[in-house]
Amino acid sequence: MANHTVVLYPSPAIGHLISMVELGKLILKNHPSLSITILITTPPYNTGSTAPYINHVSQTTPSIHFHHLPIITLPSTNSSHMETLAFELLYLNNPFVHQALQTISQSSTIQSFIIDGFCTPALDIAINLNIPTFYFYTSGISVLAHLLYFPTCSKNLEDQNAYLDFPGLPRISISDMPKPMVDRTDKVYDFILNVAVNMPRSQGIIVNSFESLEPRALKAISDGLCVFDAPTPPIYSIGPLIADPDENGDGHACLSWLDSQPSQSVVFLCFGSLGLFSEAQSKEIAIGLENSGLRFLWVVRSPPTDDENKRFLTPPEPDLNVLLPEGFLDRTKDRGLVVKSWAPQVEVLSRNSVGGFVTHCGWNSILEAVCAGVPMVAWPLYAEQGINKVILVEEIKIALQVEKSPEGFVSASELEKRVRELMDSDKGKVIREQTARMCKEAKAAMSEGGSSRRNLSELVMSWNK
Repeated sequence: MANHTVVLYPSPAIGHLISMVELGKLILKNHPSLSITILITTPPYNTGSTAPYINHVSQTTPSIHFHHLPIITLPSTNSSHMETLAFELLYLNNPFVHQALQTISQSSTIQSFIIDGFCTPALDIAINLNIPTFYFYTSGISVLAHLLYFPTCSKNLEDQNAYLDFPGLPRISISDMPKPMVDRTDKVYDFILNVAVNMPRSQGIIVNSFESLEPRALKAISDGLCVFDAPTPPIYSIGPLIADPDENGDGHACLSWLDSQPSQSVVFLCFGSLGLFSEAQSKEIAIGLENSGLRFLWVVRSPPTDDENKRFLTPPEPDLNVLLPEGFLDRTKDRGLVVKSWAPQVEVLSRNSVGGFVTHCGWNSILEAVCAGVPMVAWPLYAEQGINKVILVEEIKIALQVEKSPEGFVSASELEKRVRELMDSDKGKVIREQTARMCKEAKAAMSEGGSSRRNLSELVMSWNK
């Protein structure tokens, strides 16, 4: 019998890779006769460290094979958007992807080719090779609705103070839109428009979300309100997919510290692998935490560099003496813990002592918080996080938002006010209860007979047709 494989093609960022690997594991768990091949692009810039993660998956899940594409040197770019680098890299990848698909199909039947939005350049290759191609959208259904509708509203982006209406979403302020989607002077704008126009040409869009988390956006897409000049492909919500607890994280000192704190008393602050703050902002966070009187666990990273050549590289270990106010660590040592660069986030959120999460609103982080039942303070930084914030605060109602200055600065008093409101107010209590409900809904969606399991079965059946 021919080996049947599903080929997954993620963009290089660690968050996208993890989601794609989790999709592969989910397919294997429910359909063990398939094998999974993941095409790996090694990027010439910082996307979070992927090698240890890939090694770990190779050792623990032998049915997942990693196919490393040749390393590419990028032409120099003057774009200020990291997304431009990703798109350019994945365009240059096309000949290697073509070669990889042909090589894989010599020994296996490719049941389907599943690509990330950034990997849109590969769509035509797969269509020409007659391989059924699906998108895996690593953010939520609401942001997908927003992207599919983008070609229709892209003309109305001139006024930075305006609001835009998207089917199935609350009104979105242009200031909350992803920066690349409002920067018509950069190539990245055309790249994103190209993704939005091409997605409906696929045979379906798989989303890392669940139906009862974002029902209004799902209905808008399914009713054909987001795509105008083409049929809308089927949408398969198969989430929440979150990373397994990290083996490297088991012995992390912060976990035993959390285990010694009272139930739901700790605020966890973590801003993703690319969330970096200036020295001034880090000091402001410290003052806000100290004045709040709350227990906290805070992951601190080095500020972004001014060196143009290093702006997309991994930042060095942070120097806490420079970044934090003098004496801060001593004054808060009985109720706070500062961790450098990284913490095992899935394990941290699942600890009983964690009662709130100040987050950059990356979609993986949001799902991890929902699965752990931890309410959030939304502090979006880049990409689609501003839209995620609006959805969390206004639509799903499981977060409070921080107010920023026009330059994006958050004052100590604002942070103090928000964490106290989340941890100790009637409004915070309502949000906590709603988060607990969504946590139950997430478990139901992923359980036998739940909506996400049904959608996965339908997806796999569509390949066999």
